[in-house]
Amino acid sequence: MRRLCVFALSIGFALAAAEPWTQSELLSPAQLAPDLNSALVIHVGFPSLYHGAHIAGSSYAGPGSKEQGIEELKKKVANEPRDRRIVLYCGCCPWDHCPNIRPAFAALKQMGFTKVQALQIPTNLKADWVDHGYPTVHGDAQ
Repeated sequence: MRRLCVFALSIGFALAAAEPWTQSELLSPAQLAPDLNSALVIHVGFPSLYHGAHIAGSSYAGPGSKEQGIEELKKKVANEPRDRRIVLYCGCCPWDHCPNIRPAFAALKQMGFTKVQALQIPTNLKADWVDHGYPTVHGDAQ
C-alpha cells in the first residue's frame, strides 16, 4: 500500500512538472474580467468557438494544437515587446483536456515572452465566462 501511495504521488508530481506554466502564471476569469485592458488577450482555440462568442477585446490566433495556429500566434505577437502582458485562453472543453492552451503558452515562452498568462477555464468559455456576465462579444465583432 505504501509503495502504491508513493507511486501515485510520483505520477502526480511528474504530471504537474509537465505543465508549461507556474501557478502564478494562471488567471481565473474573475481575476481577468475587471482587468481586460491591461493585457493583450488572445484566443488560441477553434475558430467556430471564437466566431460564436469570445472575450471582449480579444483577438484570434488559431488553434494552439495545430502548427498553423502556432504560426499565426507567433505572427500576431512578433512585434510586441517581450515584456508585454499576454493572456491566452481557449475554453473549448474542460481545462485538463484542452489541446490548445499548453502548446500556445509554451510557444510564447520559447519566444522569450516573460509575462505570459493562461486563463484557467475549468469547464468551457460559456459556463465559466459568458454565463457569469463577463464582457463578451457574440459573433465576429471585436
